[in-house]
Amino acid sequence: MNTIVAGVDGSTSALHAVAWAATEAAPRREKLRLVSAYAVPEHGYPAFLTSVGELREGLRAQGEDRLREAREAAEKAAPGIDVETVLVEADPTVTLLGESRTARVVVLGSRGLGGFSGLLVGSTAVALAAHGSCPVVVVRGRGAEGVAPAEGPVVVGLDGSPASVAAIEFAFAEASARGLPLVAVRTWNDVMLEATLRMYPLSVNPDDIDAEERALLEAQVDAVREDYPEVPVEAVVARGRAARTLLEHSERAQLVVVGSRGRGGFRGLLLGSTSRALVTHASCPVAVVRPPATGENR
Repeated sequence: MNTIVAGVDGSTSALHAVAWAATEAAPRREKLRLVSAYAVPEHGYPAFLTSVGELREGLRAQGEDRLREAREAAEKAAPGIDVETVLVEADPTVTLLGESRTARVVVLGSRGLGGFSGLLVGSTAVALAAHGSCPVVVVRGRGAEGVAPAEGPVVVGLDGSPASVAAIEFAFAEASARGLPLVAVRTWNDVMLEATLRMYPLSVNPDDIDAEERALLEAQVDAVREDYPEVPVEAVVARGRAARTLLEHSERAQLVVVGSRGRGGFRGLLLGSTSRALVTHASCPVAVVRPPATGENR
């Protein structure tokens, strides 16, 4: 599991992801495995333009060029890094799902080649975040270039679910490896509270809820904190929606870590609303961490 996999499709977004993956792998002396996949259309391609054989040759040559460019980006970001390139004729999503079974992390760009401005996030990124066997990082950035920020803490969203337990372990490890502080965030939604207070003004004390939520957050942090005594931790309890709160934190973070699905998740749903909002709109890279195979949300 000492390999980081980065998906390569020729897009600028993927090259940003490759550079991020290289800087992630280098300090740990991990191998960076650059993977590109192409699928040859079986039906509907006009045969008078070229033969299937010529099309296959062209797609393979294009894939080799993309991997060469990605290798150069990786070596520029982290000189001396151990890089391996893999080119396969297969569905890209299926290929990367397979790679996730043996990788420590799979890294992807936020938008693939040919993405349209109206599309929220690459379909491969969403599928991997929902079903990958290891943590999946979608590299997002700020500004027109979309380059991932190099400053800020690691932020982790917690709610006590099995996925968030896995997320905090990953977040602590990332903060430790990067020498960064960790900001642990827990939210509670006050929409129902406001309605209750209107009907029963004296029945609920928001300060009591804040205190209860903070105690739960501190307990979840303490379960992992002793393994990483060098990591400073800030515990944040906020009223409001988790997605909005974490998006705000992403504007000042270097990495945001979330579980694939929080409390109340249903089997068969692809990706939790909070994690999907973050891989779609965050201002920094987002790591989506799934619970172990025995977890209830698997």
